Amino acid sequence: MVKITLDIDGMACGMCEAHINDAVRQQFAVKKVTSSHKTGKTEILAESAPDTEKLRAAIEATGYRVTHIQSEPYEKKGFSLFHK
Repeated sequence: MVKITLDIDGMACGMCEAHINDAVRQQFAVKKVTSSHKTGKTEILAESAPDTEKLRAAIEATGYRVTHIQSEPYEKKGFSLFHK
């Protein structure tokens, strides 16, 4: 799995977050996408990293500007009652 973090300029409310999340879900196979207008960030979890230029184009087509894209490996943290 991979975690992609995008810095996005122009988000001002919850509807802005929804527009970005919908654009990502419609064009890419992702496990999870969340956006925050307060922090100006969108986080995407996917099995494999999407093409960053296509990702940038999809978001910028909705009227927002991607200022930075960061990708890193992601490992789901397991739940354990015993904390070994």
